[in-house]
Amino acid sequence: MALRVAVQMDPIQSINIDADSTFALMEEAQSRGHALWHYLPRDLALSAGRVVARANALKVRREHGKHWEFGPDEELDLGAVDVVLLRQDPPFDMAYITTTHILEHIHPKVLVVNDPASVRNAPEKLYVTHFPELMPETLVTADRAQIMRFRRKHGDIIVKPLFGNGGAGVFHLRPDDPNLNSLVEMFTERSREPLVVQKYVPAVRQGDKRIILVDGEPLGAINRVPAEGESRSNMHVGGRPEQTTLTDREREICDRIGPELKARGLIFVGIDVIGGYLTEINVTSPTGLQEVARFDGTNLAAAIWDAIEARRRG
Repeated sequence: MALRVAVQMDPIQSINIDADSTFALMEEAQSRGHALWHYLPRDLALSAGRVVARANALKVRREHGKHWEFGPDEELDLGAVDVVLLRQDPPFDMAYITTTHILEHIHPKVLVVNDPASVRNAPEKLYVTHFPELMPETLVTADRAQIMRFRRKHGDIIVKPLFGNGGAGVFHLRPDDPNLNSLVEMFTERSREPLVVQKYVPAVRQGDKRIILVDGEPLGAINRVPAEGESRSNMHVGGRPEQTTLTDREREICDRIGPELKARGLIFVGIDVIGGYLTEINVTSPTGLQEVARFDGTNLAAAIWDAIEARRRG
């Protein structure tokens, strides 16, 4: 089954080929004989009912600084390809949301991964709130009085922007920290969006586990341990990846959410679990494929393409 695959992503020239999950997906697609095209979100257009993009045919290779080869610029009719990988990184802003509306014009005739309507309706820090029994106690609000009451109840809290990504703007405030008022002022002056305030889970010092689910099934995981003096475990701010396995509680979490992910067309999902609590469900541009491959030798990119090909055949 040779497929025509368009990849909507950030500039390929600047990615880290040793860590980037989109690169792993493109390598696997190419190894299966699928044809690849690359385009940027800003090059997407809806014209007279057609979804098109200024794109380049693409070949990839695992060679630093020479990891991509483009064909000439062309106007690619996305309605004529088989698969679109929706893989640009957040922020999950109106520009991102607009791309999901445009891609809905071709999905599901063209398989968009992940389903664009489901991506739009499942922002990481909001979709997870549909599973409150799995989460640490969480407040989503812009109301200062409610935030202060939550802090008085729990003392040790995490404050973060609702649509942030990569650990940006995440603060751990201990009970004696005097900066909460200033933080709320700063966030509310810069944005009209609510904040996420969450009970601090001390087990984060032992790691924040990223579990990869493919078509609703947990197939791999890594543990990300925060650097000394850092409350965030994201690898680009110094988090250290470690090999790990799933606990019974983590399998229970996956069993609870997996069927819903599959039903929503969310083929490639990364969830975050701290101390047995589900904290995020990442559906926009999940990461972790290459780290799992290095630790476990598991080719999750192959599992994702198996799922995509099965849906195309079905």
